[in-house]
Amino acid sequence: MNSSTKLLYLGLVLFLGCNPVVKPDTTPGTTPGTAPAAAACDVKQASISREADQRAVPWSLQQHLDKNFPDHKVSWLMPDASYQKFVIKTAAKNFGRCNDTGCYLFAAPAALIHKAVADSMLNGKHDPAALGKALGLPAANFEGPLRMMTLNVITAGVCVRLPVDSDPGVWACKTPEDKDCFKFGGYTSGGVPELMAINAPVAQAQIEDVP
Repeated sequence: MNSSTKLLYLGLVLFLGCNPVVKPDTTPGTTPGTAPAAAACDVKQASISREADQRAVPWSLQQHLDKNFPDHKVSWLMPDASYQKFVIKTAAKNFGRCNDTGCYLFAAPAALIHKAVADSMLNGKHDPAALGKALGLPAANFEGPLRMMTLNVITAGVCVRLPVDSDPGVWACKTPEDKDCFKFGGYTSGGVPELMAINAPVAQAQIEDVP
């Protein structure tokens, strides 16, 4: 995975409406030919997304979304203690690690996260070891009660792109054999599809307890 301490994960696909006359996309941060999925990004994030797509050739953000996020829903997990500290107590508007350019969150396909949680349940509680194995993360990341967030990224209007080395929370791999660290390409070192989501709104997320 990207980082042994990094949260799992949030993504978006915006479909452009059909018009009788085709016009260039003038959404802020986009240029004609920009993938619809990047339409919610500002100029800076759109530029990073284009550079990431160039680096990922023949892969791309749109292909990644079509293959791994067909229902446009993403999920991620947080220890309940972290949720209370960083979301509730601060009355946070957005999830993620925040700086002056936005709040950054790694997101995975909702169906994958929900299945991993369901499969890990034993006698009414999740098994951290089973959950960690399914998600390619250390079991210690999932000790104690958790919160599971799910977001429809179309209705939320979130900017998403392929994660890059400079994103907040990234711990870069130093050798090809390293694990639990960031490897460019849209997948964690454990093989879980991921997106970088910027400014994922707390108010629009479905939040569930995971005992």
